[in-house]
Amino acid sequence: MRNGGTVILSGQMESDEIIYDRFLEERNEEDFRILLERHKDRLVLFLNGYVHNLADAEELMLDAFAEVALGRSIFAGRSSFRTWLYSIGKKLALSHLRKTGRRMEVGEEAAEGVEGTVQAPDVTLLQEEGKKELYQALESLNSEYRQVLMLLYFEEMSHEEVARVMRKSMKQIYNLTERGKKALREALERMGFEHVN
Repeated sequence: MRNGGTVILSGQMESDEIIYDRFLEERNEEDFRILLERHKDRLVLFLNGYVHNLADAEELMLDAFAEVALGRSIFAGRSSFRTWLYSIGKKLALSHLRKTGRRMEVGEEAAEGVEGTVQAPDVTLLQEEGKKELYQALESLNSEYRQVLMLLYFEEMSHEEVARVMRKSMKQIYNLTERGKKALREALERMGFEHVN
């Protein structure tokens, strides 16, 4: 049953995968609109982490959904629809950066893996997306740290999904996560937040 644009089955929201499969079979615009509404804002935020230009990020989001709609990329079901969509977006963002002659900044220490234990910033702070200070702190991080933290804490992806989106090994994702959390904690402390654990 459809309820205000949301598809409900037995009291639960229908999965992206079911909606996308049905869209491919029936080419129902309502199904595509549901997927777009569910993912567009966060995908723009994710893409903006690469291109640092909201207009470009919005254009890339539309390009990613165009690829999805036209079936240029095949969803094989090896990951969630969201992980697949973000992988398409990342590929488009990197292509955009190459075409425009811009580079994605990567921190020097992100290249090699180092094990370490660093306490995470308070998860509740990470989940308060409206906090201007948090976004400022995230923007000050190198792009890989920012991406891994955004995907883990804002998009609530698993480490495995983040590894697929970022095309990194699990060890690299865990190392980037620890370093990113440390860098975020330091950035927040510089902004006046004390004892961020």
